Amino acid sequence: MTREELEELYRAPANETEDRHRKLLELAGVIFPPPDPVNSPSHYNTGGIECFDAMSAMLTREEMIGYLRGNSFKYRWRFRHKGGAEDLRKAEWYEKKLLDLIENSA
Repeated sequence: MTREELEELYRAPANETEDRHRKLLELAGVIFPPPDPVNSPSHYNTGGIECFDAMSAMLTREEMIGYLRGNSFKYRWRFRHKGGAEDLRKAEWYEKKLLDLIENSA
């Protein structure tokens, strides 16, 4: 990266701060794991807690079972028309969470 590019990165607007910090850390040699849209989608991980964890804390056991079943069904229903194999992996993720819930709480 040239000095000019680095200076431009440094002067980026405040709303781009997170992206700027990430690029600077990458320049310093920090390696970030690749994005994982199935197990930890970035759009559900803001504010210090994952959306799933907040929902799990809020819902009753029966409500959580319905939520997990419904999401698995949704991803299996649409996989041929929208997300393909990634949708099947998402359905599997919800099914694993459902199994964990069923097996670990009576």
